[in-house]
Amino acid sequence: MEAKNYKISEVVPFITMVIFEGCTIALTIFAKTEITNGMSPFVFIVYTNALATLIFFPCSFLLHNEDRKERPPFTFSLFMRLLLLGFTGVTMSQTFSLLGLSYSSPILVCIMGHLIPTFNFILSLIFRKRELNLRSYGIQVQVIGILVSIMGALLAEFFKGPLIRPSSHQLRHTKQLFVFSSTPEFWALGGILLASASFSVALWNFILVETIRQYPKPMKVVSYYSLFGTMLSAIVAWIVENDTNAWKLNHNMELILIVLTALFGGVVRPNVQYWFTRMKGPFYVPLFKPFGIAFATTFSVCFFPNSLHYGSVIGATILGMGYYTVMYGQIKGDAHEEKSFDESSDSLDKKIPLLQENFEV
Repeated sequence: MEAKNYKISEVVPFITMVIFEGCTIALTIFAKTEITNGMSPFVFIVYTNALATLIFFPCSFLLHNEDRKERPPFTFSLFMRLLLLGFTGVTMSQTFSLLGLSYSSPILVCIMGHLIPTFNFILSLIFRKRELNLRSYGIQVQVIGILVSIMGALLAEFFKGPLIRPSSHQLRHTKQLFVFSSTPEFWALGGILLASASFSVALWNFILVETIRQYPKPMKVVSYYSLFGTMLSAIVAWIVENDTNAWKLNHNMELILIVLTALFGGVVRPNVQYWFTRMKGPFYVPLFKPFGIAFATTFSVCFFPNSLHYGSVIGATILGMGYYTVMYGQIKGDAHEEKSFDESSDSLDKKIPLLQENFEV
């Protein structure tokens, strides 16, 4: 009986995370299609986050309806942190991501998303939260993984290579139900925007860690910064989109996309990832991110009449190897710290940054 329960506890989270990665890529392709067909990415960000906030904000307070005496004080410093979280984690990251998607393809979105651990590592060195101790085996492995990741990203960005399969001729003349990539593609610009989105997420991760220390209520933090991010995104969209018609939903597919993205990306996925992280450890959820590349490549080859280049596949493979190398280095470094430190405030400080992957949107 115990063996059966153990298998269930291992298989169910694995299958769930793989399905979630597939759903994420499906929604990315859906978003790519609607943006290509004329939907404003700025308006999409506002509507999606507004709906997710309306759902998530009251639920977080109902689930954590503790006594007021137990609530940490809501200070001006905390307010500014939440505002900055909304700006970096919602407005900046999602704007760069959707603009990058509009100029490239879901495959490049997956590829550049794997740069987040690299930017996390670099920011931790810049802000002196980590020492570059090259004698440490964990640091050595992470540095190697970062170099491999950067090499893969540059290859995918600047070397498209020969075609594995050319795009369908009909794509240039007819409106497709689903669009996987642009014709023509502005691959370099899209890659730069997507890398900027990953840097924004890494910066958001760094601020999030410090905010959780100050206000140790993760779900409420997510609710607050989602609200502020929605407001800031609305200001940006109002400035950029001068035409009021851009705020109108032209057909039901746009409404369906907004609802699905808000429910899945804004409510369901963050909570499930947080639950699995608490159950399986901080490295469990990030290990499934490379599955997105596999799904994106499979969908491209099997279901879409769009071009696929060797440079994308080779770059994605190299970057995926670098990503797992960085993760391995983090695991080794964390294991070394557990042996070297007792369960004190020092060791706790070492583990808190692992929250950086818990709330990735």
